[in-house]
Amino acid sequence: MSEFFTQRETIAYEGPDATSPLAFRWYDKNRVVLGKRLEDHLRFSVAYWHSFTWPGGDPFGGETFQRPWMHGSDALALAKQKADVAFDMFRLLDIPFFAFHDADVAPDGATLSESIDNLKAITDIFAKKMETSKTRLLWGTANLFSHRRYMAGAATNPNPDVFTYAVGQVRAAIDATHALDGENYVCWGGREGYETLLNTDMKKELDQLGRFLNMLVDYKHKIGFKGPILIEPKPKEPTKHQYDYDVATVYGFLERYGLAKEVKLNIEQNHAILAGHSFHHEVMLAYALGIFGSLDINRGDNLLGWDTDQFAMDVGELVPVFHEFLKGGGFTTGGLNFDAKIRRQSLDPDDLLIGHVASMDACARALIGAAQMLEDKALEAPLAARYAGWDSAEAKSILAGAESFEAVADRALTIADPQPRSGKQEMLEGIVNRYA
Repeated sequence: MSEFFTQRETIAYEGPDATSPLAFRWYDKNRVVLGKRLEDHLRFSVAYWHSFTWPGGDPFGGETFQRPWMHGSDALALAKQKADVAFDMFRLLDIPFFAFHDADVAPDGATLSESIDNLKAITDIFAKKMETSKTRLLWGTANLFSHRRYMAGAATNPNPDVFTYAVGQVRAAIDATHALDGENYVCWGGREGYETLLNTDMKKELDQLGRFLNMLVDYKHKIGFKGPILIEPKPKEPTKHQYDYDVATVYGFLERYGLAKEVKLNIEQNHAILAGHSFHHEVMLAYALGIFGSLDINRGDNLLGWDTDQFAMDVGELVPVFHEFLKGGGFTTGGLNFDAKIRRQSLDPDDLLIGHVASMDACARALIGAAQMLEDKALEAPLAARYAGWDSAEAKSILAGAESFEAVADRALTIADPQPRSGKQEMLEGIVNRYA
């Protein structure tokens, strides 16, 4: 089972002239950029769910991948086989992190207690494998959206028994994350939303969600878990409307329920697009609001209106994102998690490796370009010029609250006719292209 892949040697950096799909052209992990190694900047992570549990199905057709660990009568033995393949893949990619849902790694039991026992068994296996692996746990989470019990939500469910069951499941998941020295814990509210407002008490559901997360934060501190709790915004899918719609919506929620200092965000590229934003917008806003945590890196299909979870390959799209990322100081406990899946026609086992290699290269190339753009102050200089007027003493006094509304209004009477200035959008787009 450990030889699922035909590739057996760790994938190496071979430089820009490399032609093999199983060689890095741009991701030289030891290359120093702005005083830090690329591996330390990017903190790549493999997503357990898409890589090892998705069978290649879609709404119109079932399994295409036919992975050997997906079929058999002994679910726990199959989970152990899957772990063997996963850690072999981590070795081949030489990747520093992975992430998982509880349901990805361990089978459901007949009761919550049995499910927890299964998770503990796999946690022990992970711990043993991590003794000889460089790969660490970026984050764990609980799947509170797939099972039918959660069809009306978990924390927001109208049935308090479901709420209670979800608390038990999350406790087990964060305990497993803590046992494996995970650097974060993620919450994604896939069913925390509504299909119709006709059967929804929105205030009640939001209050339930706020209570749930406050209890989780309290428990995190009780057990000594040091990493942040992360919320992953998404506007829709699987529900018609999710309460964690986008960065701005989540920030308002966190402020209302006293969580803004405790909870950060895990931002996904394709979720940003589904919310009507760019990835760049959501990253910039998260930094501006002080709630940036981690990133899921994938892309959608511009011709489709749903979450296709494709590997990110567009360097030009990524350069301004990484420029914002570097300006903001990059990651602390977060990382760049490949919440992406190969296409259902990509049948060869090595296709899973190739998808990661290509996207890791795209991210590395984009970050290198963004770093150079930052060093050249290619965008900073025009941006400073655009807002230079606010550097005057009078303008600063307004923003500092030293001027009354009436005083500023009276000053307006002394200004003859303020004239607009060019925003230079085309010039700036051309600048970004030079670094892509």
